[in-house]
Amino acid sequence: MNLGGFMNKEVLVDLTNGNVSYRELNEEDARKYIGARGLGVKYLLDNGPDVEPFSEENLLCFMTGPVTGSRSSMSGRMAVVTKSPLTQTATDSHIGGWTAARLKWAGVDNIIVKGKSDKPVYLYIENGQAELRDAAHLWGKGTRETVQIMKDEHGEDNLSVLTIGQGGENKVRFAAFINEHDRSAGRGGTAAVAGYKMLKAIVIKAAQKGNMPVPKLKDENNKANRKAVKAILEGGLTAPKKGGLSVYGTNVLTNLINEVGALPTKNSQFTHWDQAEKHSGEYVNKHLLVSNNACHACPVGCKIEVEVKDGKYKTRVESFEFESSWSLGSNCLLSDAEAIAYLIDRCNEYGLDTIELGHAFSVTMEAYEKGLISEPLKWGDADAMIELTRKIAFREGFGGVLAEGPARATAEWGAPELSMSVKGQSIPAYDPRGIQGIGLGYATSNRGACHLRGYTVASEIAGIPEPTDRLKAEGKGELLKTFQDMLAFGDSMDICKFSSFSENAEHYAEQYSTMTGVPMTADDVMLAGERIYNLERYYNNLAGFDKRDDDFLPKRFTEEPASGNSTGSVSRMDIMLEEYYQVRGWKDGVVPAEKLRELGILAEENPAPTEKQ
Repeated sequence: MNLGGFMNKEVLVDLTNGNVSYRELNEEDARKYIGARGLGVKYLLDNGPDVEPFSEENLLCFMTGPVTGSRSSMSGRMAVVTKSPLTQTATDSHIGGWTAARLKWAGVDNIIVKGKSDKPVYLYIENGQAELRDAAHLWGKGTRETVQIMKDEHGEDNLSVLTIGQGGENKVRFAAFINEHDRSAGRGGTAAVAGYKMLKAIVIKAAQKGNMPVPKLKDENNKANRKAVKAILEGGLTAPKKGGLSVYGTNVLTNLINEVGALPTKNSQFTHWDQAEKHSGEYVNKHLLVSNNACHACPVGCKIEVEVKDGKYKTRVESFEFESSWSLGSNCLLSDAEAIAYLIDRCNEYGLDTIELGHAFSVTMEAYEKGLISEPLKWGDADAMIELTRKIAFREGFGGVLAEGPARATAEWGAPELSMSVKGQSIPAYDPRGIQGIGLGYATSNRGACHLRGYTVASEIAGIPEPTDRLKAEGKGELLKTFQDMLAFGDSMDICKFSSFSENAEHYAEQYSTMTGVPMTADDVMLAGERIYNLERYYNNLAGFDKRDDDFLPKRFTEEPASGNSTGSVSRMDIMLEEYYQVRGWKDGVVPAEKLRELGILAEENPAPTEKQ
C-alpha cells in the first residue's frame, strides 16, 4: 500500500471458530472511501445488506482513519460500524479519548469482527498482534469494573479498554461501548451487537506514540496541521479556555437553544422550558464542574467532568453533555443537575445511550399520563428513572419492553405517534419546528434521527460558516447536503466534528493529502463525502429503506406548532424534502444507477437493483 497514515494492517476476527488473521488494506477502497466511517460502510455493503443485526453474519467493525493518532488536531476518533439492531440501517458510532490513537500506535488500522462465540471473550492487541482471551470473569460486570480488572491484568500505562456493560450483554437495542475515560460510542446499539457475539471488550496495549502515522509529505503536513490549529485557536466556539465549547462543553447550548424556542420539552410537546437553565452548561460550570478534559491531540477540552460530593446522587463522572443533559432533563421535565449527573453515571456504568434512554423515559411518562399503560412513571421522577435504568440494562420486567427502544415500545402500546424517532432512532436535542434544516437532517440521516450527519445548527444558530434563517425552509436542501458531505469526509478521516466549527474543506484537504500523499482539493473533499453519503444510502436502499415515506418526521413536528420564541412554527418537510432530493439527484429517496456510477460506487455495467422503473 502506497498511502501514508495507514499501518496497512487489519485484524480479522471470526468468533465462531476463534480464528484471528490479518490482511492489508485495499488501496483502491481506501482512496475512494477514505477510512473509518466510509470504509466501514463499504465493508458492510460487501458483506451484504440483508444480514440480521443479531446474527453471526453481521460485521462489527472498529475503524480508524488516515490521520488517526497523528499530530493532526482532534484526530482521536474511532468509528464503530455495523448494521444497527435499533434501526436496521448501516450505522457508525464514534468514540473519543485515546482508544483510536492507541490502536494505531499498536500497529493496527481496523478490526473486523464476525461470527459468534460460544463463551465470553475479549480481544487483546499489542505490537500488531491480536488474540482472543477468555472473558468469563468479566461477563456480568459493569464498564468501570471491567476497565479496572484489565488495568490490573495488563498494566495501566498506554492501555485502552473499549467495553460493553450489562446493557450490551443483555442486547439492549441502544447499548453503547464505553472506554476508560467514560467516552461513549453511543448511538445505534453497536454494543448490543457485541453482546450478541459474546465479545466483552477490545483491549489495546500501545507503546506511547511508538507507531505514530508517518505522513508522506512531512514538512507540508506540519504546515497543514499548524494552519488547522490556528483556525481552532481563533475559533469563536473552539478557542481553548475562551470559546463556549472549551469553557462549558457541549452543554453551552442548553440556554441558547432554549432561548430560541427549539429545546424539545416534555417529549417534544413544547419547545421551551423555564427550568432548563438549572441543568445548563453555565449552571454546571458554577456548581458541579471538576475539570475540562480533552481527547488525543485536542486543544479544546470540551469534556466536562462533574462531581456530586454527597447525598443519594453522589458521583464523579464524564461527560455532562448537552444531549445527555437535555434527554434526561428537559425532555423528562427533570431540572435537578445532580440527579442528571447520576443518571449519566448509570448509563456509563451499564453502557447505554443517554439520548435513547431519555426517550424511553419520556414516552413512558406521556403514555402513563394519557392512560395508555399502567406502568407508573411521572414527569421528573428522578429516583424512578434511576431504578428503571437498571431494569432496562438487565431487561427486568417492564425494562425489557423499553430495552427494545422507544419506537418498538410505543408501537407495542398502539401509540407509535408518541415516539419522536426516525427509522427507529430517537431525535437529539434540537426541535425541528424551531430549526428547520436540522429536521430535514433527521429525516434523511442514513442512521436514523441524528444531528451529527448534517449539523445545520452551525449555520442556523451560530452563523457558521454563514448565517441562515432558522425558520425558513427554502434553501435547506442545499445547505444540508453541504454539511452532510463535509462531515461524512471528516468522519472518515476520522477527526472530531467540532473541528468543522473552525476548519473548512480546504483544511481537511490539506491535512489528508499531506498525510496520505494523495492530491486533494476542497472540491475533492466534498466529492468524497458525497460518495460516502450515497454509499450509505445505497446500502439502506438494498436493506429495504427504498421509499419516500422512510424519510419522515413524526407528525408532532409537522402538525403541532412550537412554543417559546418559535411559537406557531411547524416543520416544513413538504418544501424541504423535495428540494433535497433534487439536490441529491435521488428519486423518492433512492439513489439511481446513474448517480451510483457517476460517483464510482457502481461499475458502468452494473445496474442498481433498487432503482424504480
